Amino acid sequence: MTAPPPPETFKVPTLQVICDGSGAVSPELGHPRVYLRMDPAVGFVECGYCDRRFILKGGPADTPK
Repeated sequence: MTAPPPPETFKVPTLQVICDGSGAVSPELGHPRVYLRMDPAVGFVECGYCDRRFILKGGPADTPK
């Protein structure tokens, strides 16, 4: 059994990202701002609130689709 894909995926140039759940929705409808740091050996991190996945550009999880 495989996990379902994350709701949204963003490719980012840094190991540290900020997520507040906004974007297509206004910030008031998002979630508290969280600061996430990914392990360079893994190359991605997921937000615990909204399940967005942030992938390090050129990292081990950055695969062409």
